Amino acid sequence: MSRPTVLQVGRFPPRFNERLQRDYQLIRLWEQQDMLAERGAEIDIVVTSARYGCSAEQLAQMPNLKAICSFGVGYDSIAVAEAKARGIPISTTPEVLNACVADTAMGLLIDTARQFAAADQHVRQGKWLKGQYPLTRKVSGKKLGIVGFGRIGKEIAKRAAGFDLQIRYHNRRPDPSTDYGYEADLKALASWADFLVLACPGGASTHHLIDADVLAALGAEGILVNISRGSVVDEQALVAALQAGTLGGAGLDVFEDEPRVPEALFGMPNVVLLPHVGSATEETRLAMENLVFDNLDTFIERGELITPL
Repeated sequence: MSRPTVLQVGRFPPRFNERLQRDYQLIRLWEQQDMLAERGAEIDIVVTSARYGCSAEQLAQMPNLKAICSFGVGYDSIAVAEAKARGIPISTTPEVLNACVADTAMGLLIDTARQFAAADQHVRQGKWLKGQYPLTRKVSGKKLGIVGFGRIGKEIAKRAAGFDLQIRYHNRRPDPSTDYGYEADLKALASWADFLVLACPGGASTHHLIDADVLAALGAEGILVNISRGSVVDEQALVAALQAGTLGGAGLDVFEDEPRVPEALFGMPNVVLLPHVGSATEETRLAMENLVFDNLDTFIERGELITPL
C-alpha cells in the first residue's frame, strides 16, 4: 500500500501522537469533528482505542476503509459486526498488558480487603493520634471467583495461587486447560466466593452481568473487584448494595460513564477507586504502542495484521 491516510480518532499520549504524525499521513478527528462527511472517502486505516472506539455511523462515512488498529484489548466501542460485514479487519493489543492488569486486580483486592488506602488517609489526616484504625479482612486462604477466564483471568489466578486462595471461575464454557473449578451459575459462584474479580470483555453480552442478584449473592462479607469494563456492573445496584451494607466492599478501576464516578462512593473506606489505570505503566504502555505500530506497518506492507481480533 502506498502512503495511506490514517484517521486518529482521539488523543493519545504525546509520544504516540508524535510518532503517528511523523510516520503517517494523518487526520485527527478531534480537530475536525465534521471532517468525515467531507473526507471520509480518503481514510484507509483508523487508529483508535477502547475509549474512543469506531461507531457504525463513522464506519458508514468511510467507504474505502481497509483496517482498524486499536490501542488496548477492549473492543465493545468498535462496531465489530459492521466492520466484519465489510471485510475490514480489526487489531487489538493482547498479551502485552496481561501482567499489569492482573497485578492491578490483585492490588485492588488486597487494598479493598485490608483498606490500605483508607488507612493511609487515617495517618495523613492525623487520626492515628486519636486511635487505631479499625480491623479489616484477611486475604490469604479465602475463596476467589474469577468471571472471565481468558488471558487476564488466568494471570489473576496465577497470582492468587501465591496467596493460597481457593479459585473457581465462570466462563461461557469450561476451560480444558485448567484444573480450577468451573461454575456455570454466576450467582452460585458469587455465593461461594469471598472475592469476585471481573476479567470478562465488555459489550452487549456482558452488559450488567453483575446485577443486584449477583451482588446479593456475594453478600455483606464479599468484595467485588472490576478491572474489565464498567458496563459489566449495574452501577446503581452496586452503589445501593454498598450503601445498604449488603456488599462488603468494591475495588474498581472501571466505571459505566468514565471519567464520571458516582460521588456516593467517595467517602466509603471499603471502596477503592482507580482512574482506569490497569495497564498504565511505562513498560506496558510502550509495548502496547509498539504493537499498534507493528500492526499498522505490517498491514501497510503486507495487508495483514499481527494481532487480528
